[in-house]
Amino acid sequence: MLYWLLRYVIVGPVVKLVFRPEVSGAHLVPVRGPVIIAANHLSFLDSVFLPVAMRRRMTFPAKVEYFRMRGPLGVAARLFFRGTGQIPIDRSSGRAAMAALDMGTEILRGGGVFGIYPEGTRSPDGRLHRGKTGVGRLALMSGAPVVPVALMNLDEIQPRGRFLPRIGRVRIRFGEPLDFSRYAHLARDRHVVRAVTDEIMYEIMQLSGREYVDVYAQRVKSTDVLSEAA
Repeated sequence: MLYWLLRYVIVGPVVKLVFRPEVSGAHLVPVRGPVIIAANHLSFLDSVFLPVAMRRRMTFPAKVEYFRMRGPLGVAARLFFRGTGQIPIDRSSGRAAMAALDMGTEILRGGGVFGIYPEGTRSPDGRLHRGKTGVGRLALMSGAPVVPVALMNLDEIQPRGRFLPRIGRVRIRFGEPLDFSRYAHLARDRHVVRAVTDEIMYEIMQLSGREYVDVYAQRVKSTDVLSEAA
């Protein structure tokens, strides 16, 4: 109930009025059955605009720190994230991350929509970075089609380091569903999982027009921190 209240009464109307989202290809998302939504990650607001662009309810992981914030802001954040169907993911532990993927598999097996940012974290420089293989493993384990999505200009709406967004028209582009069911029996083959992940990232690259770099975004962030410290 809270999800639909936020989607259609509180957040959705404000987003549409202020940011006038330009959404293309949303009709490509299957109207029923399990679906994985795989998008690039440019800003915190991705998790606000993407559900608004969807016609179906979606669930996606959010870093656990958002659920541990204190004070009035923390209460509001927890209410928002839980109300929009997000689940906490602890990125400090591979085992905890797998637990989130297990939850995603259960959602998909129930015929739901699960969203994921394959890069694992926001892009530090606007480029598209190497995808983590969780999305490939999820696709093979669940048999669900993957719909690639390009969040086109969220880094312009909310540049890195800026808390309040700029007013501008948000652009989101959905691609054709990708079917990997023919590889379902190879879900434990790391080479196949890597290849599936790379194909998903290629489609996101094609949709977004962003430069692709075969380096994990988190590694780029760590390098930047070390460079600043030096």
